[in-house]
Amino acid sequence: MFERIKHMLIKEFAQVFRDPKMRGVIFVMPVVQVLVFGYAVTTDVKHVATAVRDLDNSVASRELIARFEESGYFDIIEYVSDDGRARELVDHGRVRVVLGINHGFEDDLRAGRTAPLQVIVDGTDSNTAGIVLDYSAKIARQFSQKVLVTRFTRLKGLPQEPAQVAMQTRAWFNENLESRNFYVPGVIAIIVLLITLMLTSMAVVREKEIGTMEQIMVSPITPAEFILGKTVPFALIGFADVIGITLVGVFWFGVPIRGNLLLLLAATTLYLMTTLGVGLLISTVSQTQQQAMMSTFFFYFPAVLLSGFMFPIANMPELIQWLTYLNPLRYFLVIVRGIFLKGVGPSILWPQMAALAVMGLVTLWLASRRFRKTLA
Repeated sequence: MFERIKHMLIKEFAQVFRDPKMRGVIFVMPVVQVLVFGYAVTTDVKHVATAVRDLDNSVASRELIARFEESGYFDIIEYVSDDGRARELVDHGRVRVVLGINHGFEDDLRAGRTAPLQVIVDGTDSNTAGIVLDYSAKIARQFSQKVLVTRFTRLKGLPQEPAQVAMQTRAWFNENLESRNFYVPGVIAIIVLLITLMLTSMAVVREKEIGTMEQIMVSPITPAEFILGKTVPFALIGFADVIGITLVGVFWFGVPIRGNLLLLLAATTLYLMTTLGVGLLISTVSQTQQQAMMSTFFFYFPAVLLSGFMFPIANMPELIQWLTYLNPLRYFLVIVRGIFLKGVGPSILWPQMAALAVMGLVTLWLASRRFRKTLA
């Protein structure tokens, strides 16, 4: 048995590493991808192109605009005098935000009346628009507080602030609220999913296309041994990619890893069991490599979209939320982010690890059952 599996392993490694380009795809491209995604995949919104329509042009209006510009979130690229020009800038995508201040802004503040500030946001990207509106509201509140203090001091004749509630906030696990710390561990999971699916989905169908299935048919190897010989090389490649990508995330991007590395490797083992099982199942039901490739992408993209990587699962329709329980990426994202950011252990992560173990055993069993030593 072990001799047969040994020859299968040697054959698979030789087949994978025979082409120098394939080595680059397996080991270099994941690192390149995590570097690209680490910089590109972020929800931090800064330096938003902004236009200003200041019809009041007073000390108060200029101070408020200066607060927006000094915040670092808004870059004022043009001052406009009419709504038509502001609409043109938004339509052409040159600005994402327009700040509008009407005549009498400063007079309203001096008289103790509410002074309106108009914030027009390009809502094409709803996520960015929501964040920009939050930033704008925060800056407006701070300016209002300063005006209130000034008016209170003028009326009372004393340089003291009115009583107020002081809110102190503290973020656990991701103290600086950097989205990169949240997304980079997720990128590890989706890249490993793609690499292992692509490799294993071609494993069996390639034997059919190059004509080596006949040799397997007449050999004494069992379906279980065949599946094991196909999965172990790709599992080792998956571990190498996880380690390499983790090193890039920790030492290049500074993502903290507060949990146990051995637990991460154990969870990766369960995750790889599932992804390799799914890939082999796709390979056993496909007749050509083209079919296997298309089936892989039909599984991969829904898996990413329904994993919680980009969109919170709690915001999805209830039926879709139930479907996510069949997605291995959902469970591994919880594990990898828990280990990296929270430093939690098996006592917290055991439900996700148990789900991956069950899914891995089921998919590998189905792939083994589906495989037949025939050309059909």
